[in-house]
Amino acid sequence: MITPPYDAIILGAGGAGLFCAGIAAQRGRRVLVLDHASAPGEKIRISGGGRCNFTNLHATAADFLSDNPHFAKSALKRYTQHDFLALIEKHKIAWHEKTLGQLFCDGSSRQIVQLLLNEAHDATIQLSTAITAIAKTESGFRVSTGRGDFEAAKLVLATGGPSIPKMGATGFAYEVARQFGLHVIAPQPALVPLTFSGVDLARWDGMAGVAVPDAIVSIGKRQFREAVLFTHRGLSGPAILQISSYWEQGARQQPITLDLCPGLDLFAALKAARTATPKQELATQLERHLPARLAKRLVELTNTPGRIADLSDAKLRGVAAAVKAWPLTPAGSEGYAKAEVTLGGIDTGALSSQSMEAKTVPGLHVIGEAVDVTGHLGGFNFQWAWSSGFACGQAL
Repeated sequence: MITPPYDAIILGAGGAGLFCAGIAAQRGRRVLVLDHASAPGEKIRISGGGRCNFTNLHATAADFLSDNPHFAKSALKRYTQHDFLALIEKHKIAWHEKTLGQLFCDGSSRQIVQLLLNEAHDATIQLSTAITAIAKTESGFRVSTGRGDFEAAKLVLATGGPSIPKMGATGFAYEVARQFGLHVIAPQPALVPLTFSGVDLARWDGMAGVAVPDAIVSIGKRQFREAVLFTHRGLSGPAILQISSYWEQGARQQPITLDLCPGLDLFAALKAARTATPKQELATQLERHLPARLAKRLVELTNTPGRIADLSDAKLRGVAAAVKAWPLTPAGSEGYAKAEVTLGGIDTGALSSQSMEAKTVPGLHVIGEAVDVTGHLGGFNFQWAWSSGFACGQAL
């Protein structure tokens, strides 16, 4: 049995899908949201340590990776971070800025989920619904599920990418896109910890948990200055997660470079210490600038034990280089299980930047993480969910 037709069926009850549903329903559209999960907005719920980094004050198109870096501009201008912040305040959700423009709830990320549900109260949201087939009809689309068939004039893919599979994430949107002839940019895990090679695993064994609160990590001309964290398998922390997207994007043959003491001429500092405190151990001097365990390991790796007075300029230069310009070629990443988002996705060349509609399949729209638009760490990917959802919801 086929239910009476809707104006739009949105597949995915995540951030983009729910926001789009709210925008469309408030414009009088009959909207059905379908999701296989048992609860809406599960990625929102776990995000930001449970407080949801819901946007970033500094969001621009330059904060996103895509084969077409201009694609996101239209949607981001039409619905900005300031627009979403106004909605947050309308719903009386207390918030704070953490660092670098990142905005979080003072309370719980569940407040964001409830905001989206409140905004979409006129839409029908059906959860625990497995989709078995999608077909184009003369009047639009038919979605077959384990709970019956549903028809609508328009269909929106908002099921995200395969990052965090334990939350039920899959590449379903890519399958549907390919079914309708849309090109998919090869997906890769993004904002993900990087892993060491066997040699580096041995060199840095026992360093898990050591954090460098201020570091610069770079690849080519792209660099990020934030914290770095040693893990049992490699490196994590905000700076590493940021650079991972660029490393995954096609620079895997290039090493990344780490400066563990940004803003400091370490060679000059060590020379000065050699004059001022010649009897001091090099490790003790390094501990002024680095965590103690890391300082001691660097002394071992550079073979510079003992008093700083006994070390030549060449030795001090070598130590400074190891700290200020550490070249690292990762073995890989922790994959989708630890990736916060997915790089790549449905090719923007197939979509209208104004409406997110497929150019060759009238009525088919794609939003959120399913699109080849991937934001930096810090609330940018949620902003893309709101902006792309708004653009689509206005067009339904």
